[in-house]
Amino acid sequence: MITNMIEPNRIKQLKEFLDSIDIKIPLENVNIALTHSSFCRENNFPYELCNERLEFLGDAVLKIIISDYLYKRFPSYNEGDLSQIRSYIVSDETLDKIARKIKLPEYLILGYSEENNGGRWRSSTIACAFEAFLGALYLEDGLKQSYKLLEKLFDSEVTSVDADGAKSNYKALLQEYFQSISNSVPSYILTKQEGPPHNRTFYVDVFFENDFLASGSGVTKKTAQKEAAKKACAKLGLIKQQGENNV
Repeated sequence: MITNMIEPNRIKQLKEFLDSIDIKIPLENVNIALTHSSFCRENNFPYELCNERLEFLGDAVLKIIISDYLYKRFPSYNEGDLSQIRSYIVSDETLDKIARKIKLPEYLILGYSEENNGGRWRSSTIACAFEAFLGALYLEDGLKQSYKLLEKLFDSEVTSVDADGAKSNYKALLQEYFQSISNSVPSYILTKQEGPPHNRTFYVDVFFENDFLASGSGVTKKTAQKEAAKKACAKLGLIKQQGENNV
């Protein structure tokens, strides 16, 4: 795809988006990064014109930059502390939050059905598009602009997570607890899901070996797992009950 094959109005939109975050790169891969697979399927466009391949690349870019950033910012933290913060920072929940701040969802291209089913504002769709954009940025400029952008966008988020003693990562906390007393780890079982595709609720139970620990629910499987893990941590005394400060 070359720039003159992108419609003039789309070129204007993409330039507007890049200007808003002070990024200067060619538009071709940016356009692909913000194109959902549903649009290509509905219009019989080649698979490589949707953002899934760039998402794969951007996921790796995100992790290496965040890892480097945390390693340098917290020289006294051990591997476990750094991993806990990173796992929260690279989660769909956080990526969705950051992407909305820069108004990325407004620039997505989706298929008609996906648009009507609320796909533009679906957390997983937004998070994947953000990763795809990082992949596009990396292809055009290596890590330089990617690092600068992520440092600016995530600095306050990292500060907030670090100030929370539990790092908001209850799954990691629960796993570390059981690994300290056995060779087993918790398992998460999806028990049911309710609602239409664009507004679904997932229900998950968490077990240790054959023992039930807790249940959780959420708009994604990951959110439901986190809720179940949080309740299990409270049950085991790893964190204080809701309404109290974390230990």
